[in-house]
Amino acid sequence: MDNFLQKEAGQLEKKNITKTFVLVDPLSPAKIVGFYSLSTAQIDHQDFSEGLKKKLPKYPIPCIRLGRLARSLDFVGKGIGELLIGKALLRCLEVQKSVGAYALIVEAKSDVARDFYIEYGFIAFDHDDHHLFLIL
Repeated sequence: MDNFLQKEAGQLEKKNITKTFVLVDPLSPAKIVGFYSLSTAQIDHQDFSEGLKKKLPKYPIPCIRLGRLARSLDFVGKGIGELLIGKALLRCLEVQKSVGAYALIVEAKSDVARDFYIEYGFIAFDHDDHHLFLIL
């Protein structure tokens, strides 16, 4: 978490590649509780299940990518991950009012992360169960 925030987030933001949103501790605003980053993306319609492919156009489908989501180890078990995913989804729904975006996509870095996303309604792509999406 620290490495991404200190070395990568600012550079990616300057290049307009991703936007990172930080949650701070209200009792200690200098302390970062967690963060998430979002960027635009597209997924080939062939990557979706047969049922969804029939409903989608036959060209790349616009999406929003959840690039990073992390919380401080000091806040394990306090619902911060859930809060961050909720904030990310609300932001995606707001963006969707102005720009086409079919789904929020994410690449889970571990089985635990994959299970976390599945718990909140994400669906794994058939070709890779660590790449998931949630229709917005």
